[in-house]
Amino acid sequence: MAKTVLVTGAAGFIGAALSQRLLQRGDRVVGLDNLNDYYDPALKQARLRQIETVASSGAWRFERMALEDGAALMGLFADEKPDVVVNLAAQAGVRYSLENPAAYIQSNLVGFGNVLEGCRHHGVGNLVYASSSSVYGGNRNLPFHERQPVNHPVSLYAASKKANELMAHTYSHLYGLPATGLRFFTVYGPWGRPDMAPMLFARAILAGEPIKVFNHGKMQRDFTYIDDIVEGVIRCCDKPAIANPDFDPLQPDPATAAAPHRVFNIGNSQPTELLRFIETMEAALGRQALKDFQPMQPGDVVATAADTSALEEWVGFKPSTPIDVGIKKFISWFAGVYY
Repeated sequence: MAKTVLVTGAAGFIGAALSQRLLQRGDRVVGLDNLNDYYDPALKQARLRQIETVASSGAWRFERMALEDGAALMGLFADEKPDVVVNLAAQAGVRYSLENPAAYIQSNLVGFGNVLEGCRHHGVGNLVYASSSSVYGGNRNLPFHERQPVNHPVSLYAASKKANELMAHTYSHLYGLPATGLRFFTVYGPWGRPDMAPMLFARAILAGEPIKVFNHGKMQRDFTYIDDIVEGVIRCCDKPAIANPDFDPLQPDPATAAAPHRVFNIGNSQPTELLRFIETMEAALGRQALKDFQPMQPGDVVATAADTSALEEWVGFKPSTPIDVGIKKFISWFAGVYY
């Protein structure tokens, strides 16, 4: 049955891909984005044009709006009365949070609070929101699973995402709002962000410029292809969180609750060494990279790897796109758009 879905961050990498899939399956989508200049707004505008190509008449509405504008956001909730809200809007980037922490407080905390209030006051039946693998912070016990504590974030971005999980749980507990937090692991693919490794590396390799290889290449990331991320989000849109009937307050499970709140990892479960990732890009581009080895950067973590068994049990889906397949698809898109 078709739903009205409010997607915040609709001009972003994940938001645009999700909006297209929702429209293609027959849902009505209300997209919201502030189109800020953290990276080139022209890419965001291009993503919006892609969404428009798959939208039938009346199925797509876009509003340029910041989550921090509580009055405007409440007006949009009142007008549209969404069945489902997918909150993907956030100030992104781990390293940038060292330079401009105020942006994260406003967008990721104040803005998310406004989203929760909109859901509370307008009868939203399901909230799905973006968390991040960065919440695991200094944890080195791989693979990460949702039952592990996340008490040691190493960036304000990570802290803001943990705060989102706590805020959403509170609204689930107090107001019965079904809410699902998804901890995304290093998303990549066509239409991706220009501040992330795939785009940075591809541009530099083709230009014959050096790429920065942090921690001297001794890093691992659980690179997850965009189509897998979107599939996981959609399945959670179709299955609202419920309370865990076996929740034990004497031994509380961090991934579930006595309220309708759940947290899931969504990653490929195949961590890739950074140097192996670069080799895969070199093979797809047919060029060698000039590597500039750098020390570890503040706010970074050495490795990420997702245990996704809880997500698979809940919605019957496990991301599985191999890195070489995903990189080939990304390079095919990149070459077609930029070269």
